[in-house]
Amino acid sequence: MVFNRNRDSEEANAMPMLATHEEAIPLNPSQPSDNQEKGGWVDEIPPHLEPYLHTIPTQGLSESEVAERQTRFGRNELIEKKRNKIAHFMSFFTGAIAYLMEISIILTAITNDWIDFGIILAMLIINAMIGYIEESKAESAVAALKNSLALKSRCWRSGRLTEIEARDIVIGDIIVLRLGDIVPADARLLGLGSTGETAESDLLVDQSALTGESLPARKKLGSIVYSSSIVKQGQQLAIVVRTGHHTFIGRAASLMTVTTDAGHFQKVINYIGNFLIVASVVLVSIIFIYDLVEQKVKFGVVTSQHVLQALNEMVVLTIAAIPVGLPTVMSVTMAIGAKQLAKRQVIVKRLTAVEELASVSILCSDKTGTLTLNELTFDEPYLKAPFVKSDILLYSYLASEPATHDPIEVAVRAAAQKGNPKISPNDSGHAEGYHVTSFMPFNPADKMSRATIQHLESEKVFRVAKGAPQVILALVGGDSEAERKVDELASRGLRSLGIACTKLGTNDEWQLVGMLSLIDPPRHDSADTIRECAKYGISVKMITGDQTSIAKEVAGRLGMGNSIMDADHLVDHNKSEQEVAEECLRVDGFARVIPEHKYRVVELLQGMGYFVAMTGDGVNDAAALKKSNVGIAVHGSTDAARSASDIVLLAPGLSAIIEGIKTSRIIFQRLRSYALYRITSTIHFLVFFFIVTLVEDWQMPPIFLILISVLNDAATLIMAVDNVSISLKPDMWRLGLLIVLSCVLAVVLSIFSFAHFYIFRDIFHVTPGQLSSIMYLHISSAPHFVIFSTRIESFFWNNIPSWPFTLVVLATQFVALILSVYGVFGKIPNVEPIGWPRGMIIMAISIGTFMVVDLVKVFTIRLWNRFADKQRKPNIPQGRAQRFQQQQNEQHSRTGYDRAERRESVNSVISF
Repeated sequence: MVFNRNRDSEEANAMPMLATHEEAIPLNPSQPSDNQEKGGWVDEIPPHLEPYLHTIPTQGLSESEVAERQTRFGRNELIEKKRNKIAHFMSFFTGAIAYLMEISIILTAITNDWIDFGIILAMLIINAMIGYIEESKAESAVAALKNSLALKSRCWRSGRLTEIEARDIVIGDIIVLRLGDIVPADARLLGLGSTGETAESDLLVDQSALTGESLPARKKLGSIVYSSSIVKQGQQLAIVVRTGHHTFIGRAASLMTVTTDAGHFQKVINYIGNFLIVASVVLVSIIFIYDLVEQKVKFGVVTSQHVLQALNEMVVLTIAAIPVGLPTVMSVTMAIGAKQLAKRQVIVKRLTAVEELASVSILCSDKTGTLTLNELTFDEPYLKAPFVKSDILLYSYLASEPATHDPIEVAVRAAAQKGNPKISPNDSGHAEGYHVTSFMPFNPADKMSRATIQHLESEKVFRVAKGAPQVILALVGGDSEAERKVDELASRGLRSLGIACTKLGTNDEWQLVGMLSLIDPPRHDSADTIRECAKYGISVKMITGDQTSIAKEVAGRLGMGNSIMDADHLVDHNKSEQEVAEECLRVDGFARVIPEHKYRVVELLQGMGYFVAMTGDGVNDAAALKKSNVGIAVHGSTDAARSASDIVLLAPGLSAIIEGIKTSRIIFQRLRSYALYRITSTIHFLVFFFIVTLVEDWQMPPIFLILISVLNDAATLIMAVDNVSISLKPDMWRLGLLIVLSCVLAVVLSIFSFAHFYIFRDIFHVTPGQLSSIMYLHISSAPHFVIFSTRIESFFWNNIPSWPFTLVVLATQFVALILSVYGVFGKIPNVEPIGWPRGMIIMAISIGTFMVVDLVKVFTIRLWNRFADKQRKPNIPQGRAQRFQQQQNEQHSRTGYDRAERRESVNSVISF
């Protein structure tokens, strides 16, 4: 499809239109045609298709023409790219850490180290299975779009009206569209009934899932109706102008094919993994070369046995150093978080979205059906004295047609039944005490409906009218106050209806009753959700296909502010990308957008370094959902939106998003805690063994190295259920601080390790076997206890760990204590028992070491925040919702719950 912006009349005149009677159809297709000259979207049919659009309406295409066009244009279906399941599973064996684990598996097999071989292989497979099982639950977004096409359609073929499968429809087919039909392909209305007679009414089409437009679109002769929209009223013939991936819905599908960037979490894991791998490989390789040189010096020759022995030592050191458990611990942590969210009616389809949601600072929300109910209702009416609200509801009901499915008529009847006790609740068209003697339904010429009513008690007759405000005002002879009210409603984007009646017993003495205003109302929890988002540092931006005035009205009711950007400015060639992006950042919402615009908004905000979440429920949201860092499909979403999203809400409204944000930030804190601990322990391990091997030519027995790796990594799995505080700001991976802090803490641990080594060897003169057991107990316990410090940003005593977490950590070190005290592996060379006194002293020193490390951690973070982060830009401009939340926080501070949260906030003031 070709979409161009009408920038001036000369450019518009140069555009090839569909036909002389064809309206300029916006890609917000429900906008009235008389607005198109003011900058509306024009949906053009390419000139090369026009020769295929001259089919005789009641004759249709012949079978040979159908076959030729199917060959030329393809079937009316979306091309689905299926993902190979085996290739998808194998993709989980890629990445820096996975590659090093695979190399280690090969080396352990070469050196016949089958225990390590089995351990590393098992962890590699477990991590891959966790990721694959979680992600395999998601369905293909393109497949869902394909399924949303109509299955059957009535079509003229070879002079006969027949029912065919939607996928067999071709360009130039004549199809019948009637009430309840799903439009099978983009088609142009012919203004004819199903058998060729002139159609007496326009078509009303619900295309909110495509465009975000809250009101049904009225389609006239020559208008384009879009694939997968639903006919709400009327019946007409239409000629197919686009099929398959060329349709409006197909364009949304094609946008999704370009959103294949690697997730942020995977990039973080690769960054951490690459740093640890480079450090491990470089230092271990130096030790390997040193061993070979030493053999050369001692024996004058390096045999294959020497090489194999040095290689075995290198493999053992590498296995103990590399974070083989890093992917598994993080996958398990996120999987547990996903299960917790599922209990809150939040389904996580992409596992890493749990972590990425914690970093979201901007939430782009679709308006229709997400922030609003997608139900046309009445706002507070304007009343002309002496009439009251029940009067205007009664008279509008009497002037309504009960048999129609027109959404405005349905809204009138529903409001009247709810607000006036005289009206029958079963929608029978009867009102107590009144009888309709004649009725003239709405028609485009008069632009109003009228009815003659008999008042049963007095038996007198009067008339009522309902219609366009200007027509009703002309009927009553004008009213300047009412005209000003109509202008005010129009400026706010509200559609109004005038209601008038004659005096009792007359037929022509008209008097104005009042004006009804129509709106798609906000959900009851939307405003609260927006305020909650502001509380947690997230800016909410509304995106809609409605007019700017409507968007401002809804945004104002939600407390979002009224700075709304028109879609024109997103494609303003007079501004740079940076200028447009900065403007997107400042505004509260976007109006008159199409799928490409939603995609572009997300892309621009991401380009400025922000994490963007997108909520939506329709096909028009699918591409932006896929492009965003976290796509959220709300309750009642189409299959396309659910499949393109990362998270699906099963409960109505947006309140579940807040629970998702809280849970994701808890998970993020656990992941960051483990990352800091694992990097610190790895660097400490490498630094100590690198120096002690080169300087003292000392080696720890391989069995101890294996125990350190297995016990400590296995124990950290329990971090997935640890207690953490919830951050009031979006959590970000500050990788620079993470690496620097890890190095500083590793140096502190190394100092204590060297102190143990030299004091016990040179002052207490322990045997080599006892020294091995002492160093094993120290290197196992001291870095492991540091995990009690790395789990929070401030001092360790500000947040008490969960009892399962504490129990498991202490249990693993109790095992290490028993092994050291009794020398369980005493038959192995250089392994001897150390006894309980030495064992308890070492454990006490390890606890003291953890406390010293905690002080160094807080001091280092404070220095980093003061100097390194001094020039950091603020996360996001403060909007109206954020300012409002500051006032609310002052009020809430009186409650115990908020005081508790504030204590957590003070304790966590040093942010990573």
